[in-house]
Amino acid sequence: MATAQHFITIHPALMQVLSPEQAWHYRVVPQGRDESRLQLYADEAILTAGLEQELEIILGSAVSLTPAASSLIESTLLKYFLKGGNSTVKREAKESVTGSSENFLLRLIKEAKALGSSDIHLETYEERCRVRVRIDGLMVERYLLEKKDYPAMVNKIKIMANLDISEKRLPQDGRIFFTQDGLKFDIRVSVVPTLFGEKVVLRLLSNDSTNIDIHTLGFSGFDLDNFLEGIKRPNGMLLISGPTGSGKTTTLYATLKLLNKESRNVLTIEDPIEYTLEGVNQVQLREDIGLDFASAMRTFLRQDPDVIMVGEIRDTATADMAIRASLTGHLVLSTIHTNSAWGTVSRLIDMGVPPFLLASTLNTTVAQRLLRLLCPHCKKEIPLDPKLYPRQYKPSAQLASHFVAQGCEQCFFTGYRGRKAVYEVVPIDAVLAEKIKKSEFNIGHELQERNIKTLTENAFSLFERGETSLEEIYPLLFN
Repeated sequence: MATAQHFITIHPALMQVLSPEQAWHYRVVPQGRDESRLQLYADEAILTAGLEQELEIILGSAVSLTPAASSLIESTLLKYFLKGGNSTVKREAKESVTGSSENFLLRLIKEAKALGSSDIHLETYEERCRVRVRIDGLMVERYLLEKKDYPAMVNKIKIMANLDISEKRLPQDGRIFFTQDGLKFDIRVSVVPTLFGEKVVLRLLSNDSTNIDIHTLGFSGFDLDNFLEGIKRPNGMLLISGPTGSGKTTTLYATLKLLNKESRNVLTIEDPIEYTLEGVNQVQLREDIGLDFASAMRTFLRQDPDVIMVGEIRDTATADMAIRASLTGHLVLSTIHTNSAWGTVSRLIDMGVPPFLLASTLNTTVAQRLLRLLCPHCKKEIPLDPKLYPRQYKPSAQLASHFVAQGCEQCFFTGYRGRKAVYEVVPIDAVLAEKIKKSEFNIGHELQERNIKTLTENAFSLFERGETSLEEIYPLLFN
């Protein structure tokens, strides 16, 4: 019998021996493999004498079955094999699910989409190749591929993305418009040569903006009021800062949905276009032909815009054009890479923007991070040892207990389910504008006077309410 635990651990190298449909239909999961035989755990409640022989015909390999508890099989299937369509599997059907299979790539993409993954990574090393997916911001290994099958897999992706399959020495970027089984979305493809072959990253982009709502992103009531006040102004810059993958683009799109009215001309320049918005004129960045952020902004000013959204301010030329656009009566939305809302000011000054110009154009600056939420079905409350905080951090409230991640069927045994943004919103008033003119960056006292919560304070509030773990907010406690 299988050991008594929440689920059976399956080595990634065995994930290809069964399709999800086969695993659910026969209620079996891989146990191991030797030169002559495939070992599987089978649900003891439905284990029959003819099952082993039937699986040998289906899988084309000698099979040995070990009985396991139904609950153990169920939890393992939920963790490793996405449920869906298993009732339609024909018992005589035979499906090869190795890396060389024609349908493995399509199944991989659909599986990643169903898991809510943002990226698929295909990587090759000296002895092995693996597939990882990013779920809720963390990488999870899903499959191991045969080394001999890997080049063919890369070529399939290149063909789908209209890339050059003969070029293996230079990085390449492409795009796939995926349409299968009612799914329609874009995939951004990046191929880069590494020591042992080409690494491929597939970024899954959602074209559906219907579920984006500014009120459900994570703003506190006070921060949301300040943010909405900023976008009501007819001109100026509203900048959102944070590292890659912190949800800045989603916040921008939620803002554009509010600003997208028949009476406004809204233009965006993006890389890539992650969501499509009816009524918004969206332009895809094409640096290879000279269409960069700065040149697009220059053209936009001749397009009679009311609102301009720039994907990112990444250089002096783009910053200058954003300042120019906001000075001439336009509302400019963009993102920038800094650690805090007020850090945006010093970053732009470092890029060469004169402080007096920045003071008269910047109307709101925002910082945000994404934090994983504890699974409500399995989180566990335990006593809190104050020594778990960073040494220099002084919590705003003394907590006797906190919640930690456990893992269950509902969250694929990760302990977390979904993510929520935490924000720091600083509206620029006359006093703060004067601080910008004088290049004074220490404004902690002014933020306290205005009851503006920092990223650290908002993250701790989420932890205090038991929605996330200390592990998730720990990096923010150093700010």
